[in-house]
Amino acid sequence: MNANFDEKFMHQAIQLAKKGRFSTHPNPNVGSVVVKDGEIVGQGFHLRAGLKHAEINALEQAGDKSRGSTLYVTLEPCSFQGRTPACAKAIINAGVDRVVVGTIDPDPRNSGRGIEILREAGIKVTTNCLKAETSQLVKGHIKKFRFGRPFVRLKLAMSLDGKTALSGGESKWITSKEARSDVQKLRAMSSAIVTGVGTVLHDDPALTVRLHESDLPNSREIASLERPVYVLDSQLRTPFQSKVLESPSTVLVSLGPDSLGHLYDNEILYTKKKSGRVDLATFLSELAKREHSNVLFECGATLAGALVEEQLFDEIILYVAPKLLGDKAKSLLMLPELARMSDYERLEIRDVRKIGDDFRVILSSKDKRVKDD
Repeated sequence: MNANFDEKFMHQAIQLAKKGRFSTHPNPNVGSVVVKDGEIVGQGFHLRAGLKHAEINALEQAGDKSRGSTLYVTLEPCSFQGRTPACAKAIINAGVDRVVVGTIDPDPRNSGRGIEILREAGIKVTTNCLKAETSQLVKGHIKKFRFGRPFVRLKLAMSLDGKTALSGGESKWITSKEARSDVQKLRAMSSAIVTGVGTVLHDDPALTVRLHESDLPNSREIASLERPVYVLDSQLRTPFQSKVLESPSTVLVSLGPDSLGHLYDNEILYTKKKSGRVDLATFLSELAKREHSNVLFECGATLAGALVEEQLFDEIILYVAPKLLGDKAKSLLMLPELARMSDYERLEIRDVRKIGDDFRVILSSKDKRVKDD
């Protein structure tokens, strides 16, 4: 089969997968198309955990036309019974002649096994079609299984002179309404949100997903999905009346036996200590065990600085407002002073675009990418 022909239909599967990027967690985003005689006869994507997978939706739409067809799927079909039946067996039963896979599933329960089952049944399988693009769809899924940590986005907002709030703490609003609306989509893409007790004390945020139908299709369903908020609070200082505690899924993350006595109704997650604070690396490993693949940090300068200093972020989403707050205003990050200019964190700008009156810059760490690769 012509490689350009395969890429054409895999691109369609990728676009379908993106429709589920706000609602599939803890599952990965997957899209699929069924092609026969050069025409798409079925297409589908995974919408929500517990619902049918992309391949099943595509096969059901194709019906009898699935027999003798080629199925394109962005992620290797599953080979085991999870929340739903195994897709590999459904593909075999549908009489598909050939399967084109974008990315091999990193989940050790499946990795390579789905392809093996298909080939054992006599189905021709082509792998790694548009691997770079299809891997981007499931980068949190890959990070969780390969490194035992979620994909971490750090959201920051600052004035043009690098400030986040006035010296008295006032910060509403640095960024525009459009930028704040864009942050809601970041939250919706995440399976968990992390903040620090300092942010709770100063701003009392709810950290819920607030969307309108004009923002995203199915916005009510997307906003209703459970996304736990984790508050890093080593000494359990979060006030009982805090907005984040109104959700029963909020978790307070604290340290060992010194803080065992408490009166909170919410879960307390006790974790290791590092320099008197929550050990971030251990905490992130725990999030991965809880099936969180994509995590958003919305926090103050201290926690954000620690995340950057320890190189535990994957992306920084930085909103820059065309305002000047002055030298007495609060700075973006708390970071140790550099001894040499060569010690600076090497960042790569991945995307820049205007959001309302502001600019949104997406950055990743060059140093960290080399280490992870």
